[in-house]
Amino acid sequence: MADLNVKIPSLKLNDGTSIPLLGYGTGTAWYKSPDGSGIDRKTVDAIKTAIKLGYNHLDGAEVYNTEPELGLAIKESKVPREKLFVTTKVITNIKDIPKAIDQSLEKLQLEYVDLYLIHQPFFATSDSDLQTAWAAMEKVKAEGKARSIGVSNYLLSHLKATMKTATVTPSINQIEYHPYLQHVGPNGPRSYMKEHGIATAGYAPLTAVTKAKPGPCDDIYAELAKKYYVSEGEIALRWCIDQDIVPITTSGKEERMSDYLRAMSFKMTPKEISEISQEGKKKHFRGFWSGKFDPNDRS
Repeated sequence: MADLNVKIPSLKLNDGTSIPLLGYGTGTAWYKSPDGSGIDRKTVDAIKTAIKLGYNHLDGAEVYNTEPELGLAIKESKVPREKLFVTTKVITNIKDIPKAIDQSLEKLQLEYVDLYLIHQPFFATSDSDLQTAWAAMEKVKAEGKARSIGVSNYLLSHLKATMKTATVTPSINQIEYHPYLQHVGPNGPRSYMKEHGIATAGYAPLTAVTKAKPGPCDDIYAELAKKYYVSEGEIALRWCIDQDIVPITTSGKEERMSDYLRAMSFKMTPKEISEISQEGKKKHFRGFWSGKFDPNDRS
């Protein structure tokens, strides 16, 4: 286990707030069924361990059904609220966002979240649906219930539709991001996001070293891990961080959580970052929402 006293750097968003450049996720691995009753202490304890190790960016969502666990972990950690960056997302109650944020805050035992996201755009049957939802998000921000607001899993078409009527630009778009999904297709949002100052958060950043193996990045990941005395997973995280992309990862193992923080202890060269990006484009792998895309769509 890494013995590090590291500080996670931050990225300034377009609204002036700052987001830590590494997030601890409370989703996929911790998902709880809607009818799950009671508090899952395993989830609470894992989040508390992450906070203890130095993860100050905690990523949740109403659909994960773990907001009560996240809120309890924050309370039991006794870390001052202002030292934590808490994200949650709305989709289950997307048609009533004012009600959704109030329910999330109650479960989290918080007065506000640092970042509130629309979890996915596929609920919408028209541009108007996206615009109506975003107007409600703007109201949440205006009321001080979220410091920043953004979106998740939005493609270029969704962002353009939203921006037609937006008075507040989304601060971030959280998307699946790794070398084998760099969103370079015709509906890929990244160029538009850069143009409008919308930051990128990346979930599933370890995909190329886990479920998408073997692949063209295997050799360079192994080579860089050896060079920097870290694991391939830490190389995957650093590849994101060095591009100002906020990776969201998770683990229930304290040793692994600690080791991931070694990604803060080194910086890759621009050439190394480019090499991973170029090798990654030789393969396409989408781990989430594949049913919404053609198998060859890299957007």
